[in-house]
Amino acid sequence: MQTPHWQKSSYCGEGESCLHVAATAPPVINWQKSSLCGTGDSCVHVATTARSIHITESADPSGAILTTAPDTFLTLIQAIKAGGQVTGGRPTDIEVLVAGDDDTVRIRATATPDTTVTTDRRKWDTFVLGVLAGEFDHFAARP
Repeated sequence: MQTPHWQKSSYCGEGESCLHVAATAPPVINWQKSSLCGTGDSCVHVATTARSIHITESADPSGAILTTAPDTFLTLIQAIKAGGQVTGGRPTDIEVLVAGDDDTVRIRATATPDTTVTTDRRKWDTFVLGVLAGEFDHFAARP
């Protein structure tokens, strides 16, 4: 664990008791893509932090990162494994919008519709194959 560097206001006298503030570095996020995505290729990536699952596309020009709850991600991968059907009667809170005319795939959470990860059909299909192979199951594993 990092040791925080505490700082107080310069208006606080020497030796006086004051409010101190410290910050630590944000956690390092390790992104994973499907093993079917070639080395160096841009693809859909998934990562986890203490309470969230993150989805991005390395070539998305907006740099969008979709953040969602592990249960929501679990519902998404269950729906993909069920052939696109939602399991357990629960809707997925992640929308995957496929544009037929320009091969664009947009991924967004219904809770945060202004954050949209953009990829293409080939990269989305590679992600789906990785989901079907179980490569992302550990992101939604329950303790």
